[in-house]
Amino acid sequence: DGPANVLKIQRMLHICAERLVTTASSSPGASAAESKTDGPANGAADDGRTASAAGPPGGAEEAKSSSAAAASGPPAGPHQPEAAAARPSSPAKDPKHQSVAVLGIALVTAGEDVGAEMALRTFDHLLHYGEAAVRRAVPLALALLKVCNPEYAVVDAMSRLTHDADAEVASNAILGLGLLGCGTNNSRVAGLLRQLAEHARDANHLFVVRIAQGLLHAGKGLVTVTPFHSDRFLCNKNAAAGLLVVLHAALDAKHTLLDKYHYLLFHLAAALMPRMLLTVDEDALELVPASVRVGQAVETVGQAGKPKTITGFQTHTTPVLLGVADRAELANDDFLPVSNTLEGVVILRPNPDAASRHEAAETTPPAAGSGAPTTTTTPASPGTTAAPDESESGAPSAEALEAAGSDATPPDADSK
Repeated sequence: DGPANVLKIQRMLHICAERLVTTASSSPGASAAESKTDGPANGAADDGRTASAAGPPGGAEEAKSSSAAAASGPPAGPHQPEAAAARPSSPAKDPKHQSVAVLGIALVTAGEDVGAEMALRTFDHLLHYGEAAVRRAVPLALALLKVCNPEYAVVDAMSRLTHDADAEVASNAILGLGLLGCGTNNSRVAGLLRQLAEHARDANHLFVVRIAQGLLHAGKGLVTVTPFHSDRFLCNKNAAAGLLVVLHAALDAKHTLLDKYHYLLFHLAAALMPRMLLTVDEDALELVPASVRVGQAVETVGQAGKPKTITGFQTHTTPVLLGVADRAELANDDFLPVSNTLEGVVILRPNPDAASRHEAAETTPPAAGSGAPTTTTTPASPGTTAAPDESESGAPSAEALEAAGSDATPPDADSK
């Protein structure tokens, strides 16, 4: 139904806000009411059986009718608490559907920035006022919302949840930290996990910390598990399914991941993808180094002209690593990309206009006045000797004086 479907999110929030009703037999007041209502009925039935056994045959039918009326109980009235307490209550619901609803909110809003910000505030409310099943699913929902994107605010909230009084909330928060920084080698997340490993008192928590550390350094920082690609416009359903299998297993980690079903973690392999940008030529598909600018992606929908698509960029030469919120563009027009987005493996073809410009620049001589000064020499006529240039001081050299001839009279002789 598309990202940020508000109606679906509202329906899931209603599910999360449900208060689970307990059965009547579980409460002491209900059991007392049952004992009160059962007493008169049983006594009346016993009296009826006694009367039928001792009385004449005609009185047996009257005793049966009276015993049936007594068993049915008195008519319900406004001032009879026993009748109200004896009413059957609705059976208790399994709270797991509320946990799945929390994951559904994150799954619907993960593809859009505005919806993700609104979902973050909603999860904050669920942490404060939700049931235990809802609170246990919130760390996993945060991880799904910002998978492979360790933002400061989300990491800070998750680090607080790792010290929660509920052991399952803390365990899910540790696993969520691993999914937040999966394949990023984030130093802050690595420090938090290192502290948790040093002070872990429970073997299950230590096991989850090791899993989170492995996710953080997955592929030595060269892979990602985010299901979104093509500038976060498309979602890989196989990758999303692999993530959801692991998250649903973590909802009951005691009987799945921490028990004999730990191999469910291998479903993350369906979401693993390299996060580097490679540029190849169109003929032999060999690597071609190209200059690209990598920076934070900027939303340009609805803007006129050709606005800038990235901000705070740096120029690199491919291959280069891209983050979840990063975007790349070619730094010059020497090549033309075949695809619209620069992600993964991109085929480049030479730009014919740029090649013709380079050839024209090489064949055209530099214009006068532009560039380094040039010195021109005129060829000497036959029978004459070209006079060498004067020295930098302006005085004629000795060779020039000898070439002038012997008829040159020094100025002192003329004056005499």
